[in-house]
Amino acid sequence: MEIHLPSVPMMEILSYLDAYSLLQAAQVNKNWNELASSDVLWRKLCQKRWLYCYMFTLPLHGLETWKQFFFNKTWQEHAKTRAKPEDFTYKEFPMEFEFRAHPWYISRHGLTRNGQGKSAVCMTSMNRISTWDIHEGAMTWESPKQPSYIVWMTTLPEMQIAVTIDMQSTIKLWDCHNKEVLASKTGLFFSCKLLQSEFTKDGPIVLVFYMSSLLRPSEFSAPVSTVLEVPLIRKVFWTPRREDRITLMSLILPENITKFDTFDMKLEGIGNKVTIQGYLTASFSLAEDEGTPDHFGVSDKDVIVCSTRFSLLLFDINGLRLQTFHYCPEEIWRLWVDPVHVIVTCDAGSLDIYAWEKRSLLLRKCYRLRNRNYQQMSG
Repeated sequence: MEIHLPSVPMMEILSYLDAYSLLQAAQVNKNWNELASSDVLWRKLCQKRWLYCYMFTLPLHGLETWKQFFFNKTWQEHAKTRAKPEDFTYKEFPMEFEFRAHPWYISRHGLTRNGQGKSAVCMTSMNRISTWDIHEGAMTWESPKQPSYIVWMTTLPEMQIAVTIDMQSTIKLWDCHNKEVLASKTGLFFSCKLLQSEFTKDGPIVLVFYMSSLLRPSEFSAPVSTVLEVPLIRKVFWTPRREDRITLMSLILPENITKFDTFDMKLEGIGNKVTIQGYLTASFSLAEDEGTPDHFGVSDKDVIVCSTRFSLLLFDINGLRLQTFHYCPEEIWRLWVDPVHVIVTCDAGSLDIYAWEKRSLLLRKCYRLRNRNYQQMSG
């Protein structure tokens, strides 16, 4: 004899399941299949895994259900991890010397099954920003000349927005789809040290770092800000798939010791006033023989990965060494960390792709891409 629970308590029970368990529940019968395929449940899973899902609707991605979106995004992540060097194309941009900033993705589209998606990046010259079609290797738009040189840029690809700060400490938000300035704010008074943008369930956040302060634009008339008591900040990284944890890499002088501080950021309301507070969660310093990292990132499991000239190092947020990859005689130039991959570029023009292991805190190396037209630095 079958027992049928009402839909409301069934949905409440199913809301505690992960994607794999939901798929198993859908195999029970027709009624369970309908409930386990609900957009309410799959949207919750999508928003938990990809915070920017709070900001868009499905038609923007050509999809009809959140279940389709979940499997499409998961397929993208697995496909990039399982790729082979021959799956990639190589393009060169005919850029002038004045282009000096690293490119940032500005397109909404990721990897697609039919190959119809377009990938675009945004770059800065001395006083302009421009967008480039990666597949065509051509510029698609260039902004008007700005009054002052642009020194920092970051992007929110999900909204096709670029954020810039110039030498006069003017911050601007650019709509790269409609090719216009959405907002501009002057009078920051201090020179910017770092710039980063992130998505949270409350919307996009732009982080402007000075020597020891954190600025978070909000829906209020004045930005909500706080002071983090750390030494000279070199880099900052927002913990993936978390909206309240941030890790800062700083330098202690004159010893040149690198320190990592992890803070939990909390919005606190007192009456009509809202403040933001940073609570130190973990902290550690690197030993002198481990070198001075140039770049770092954090996984959603709170694993810190950093690069010195000749090594890739993994630590937990309390400083326990987890893994080491040696690169000598090659030198590491750049490091990119996201929730799925770690990408390392070297001076010889090669690019290594690592993937985070699902059931451990470690990385596994996937493949290496080689620059087919590498030129020495003098070129």
